[in-house]
Amino acid sequence: MFRPMTPPITIAWTATGIRVLDQTRLPVDEVYLDLTTVEELAEAIRTLQVRGAPLIGVAAAMGVAAGAAEGQGGPNGLPDGRRGAVGLESIRKACAILRATRPTAVNLGWALDRMLARAERVVAAGEELQPALRAEAQAIWDEDQAMCERIGEAGLPLVPDGATILTHCNAGALATGGKGTALAPVYAAVERGRRVSVVADETRPLLQGSRLTAWELGRAGVPCTIIADSMAASRLSRGDITAVFVGADRIAANGDTANKIGTYGVALAARAHGVPFYVAAPRSTFDPSTPDGRRIPIEQRAPEELTRLGGTVTAPAGAKTWNPAFDVTPVSLITGFITDAGLLSPDRLSEWLRA
Repeated sequence: MFRPMTPPITIAWTATGIRVLDQTRLPVDEVYLDLTTVEELAEAIRTLQVRGAPLIGVAAAMGVAAGAAEGQGGPNGLPDGRRGAVGLESIRKACAILRATRPTAVNLGWALDRMLARAERVVAAGEELQPALRAEAQAIWDEDQAMCERIGEAGLPLVPDGATILTHCNAGALATGGKGTALAPVYAAVERGRRVSVVADETRPLLQGSRLTAWELGRAGVPCTIIADSMAASRLSRGDITAVFVGADRIAANGDTANKIGTYGVALAARAHGVPFYVAAPRSTFDPSTPDGRRIPIEQRAPEELTRLGGTVTAPAGAKTWNPAFDVTPVSLITGFITDAGLLSPDRLSEWLRA
């Protein structure tokens, strides 16, 4: 039975920094990390303890605001909000460290740019830095929660009673500061009494689908079936999938979309079997400065993610690996975008980005 959606607590303020849910420990252990330096936060983002493009942006903003850096002039390594030039330099350093962690996720740079711009305005006005940055980070978090609600409402007409949605990776509550992006319409539909189930690709190599999507859906009482990534085409061929919903880490100006590796294959299979394929993302994930998918930087992950599984060696020593974290789905395979501004067809995207 569905339980009213109460998102897991993925992030929170503490007296000395921020607290985050360690997503690498799920689904076995629900462990929280108290982070007090920018290096700790950067490592948490780099190792996917904190993950999901919107949540990465929220975490980075909160980390900067909390002064989780080797700041100059303040106690416990925190920037001194009364010393404008010193504090601003510390904020710039924190932003640079965090920006380098995940090059594909555009929400990260968007949030850091917004925090730095606020810091520069505050210092120029001679105001206190820390309270203003905390307010800005809280606003980013609040906006992210509201964004999730609007995406859920925008996608609601796509989830009729009896729907089965296939998804890849995790773009739910664990990936945002609220209810999620790709899973938000699912939660919105179930909250209205509709019977909805989800088929979740396990999502190699870190199993974000089987570890995370299945965990949060089970927590909410939404039926979920896990399949291996290589099974997606066969499942789509059965004709029982209503639509595919995925999230995004960066959407280029033309609509080409970077998401977790394997998404492109799902989109090809969906097109082959006549299943609509939707990308759910907030405006902050759209990058007008990147003209198309060929210009999206794709992060390469460690070989061990492919050669080991749960500590067990799964490949011979010295085997070569190719381990991109993301692939790019061309806009020609995307039926539409579920956004916080409503449901958009690809041909309306340029008009929306100019608005």
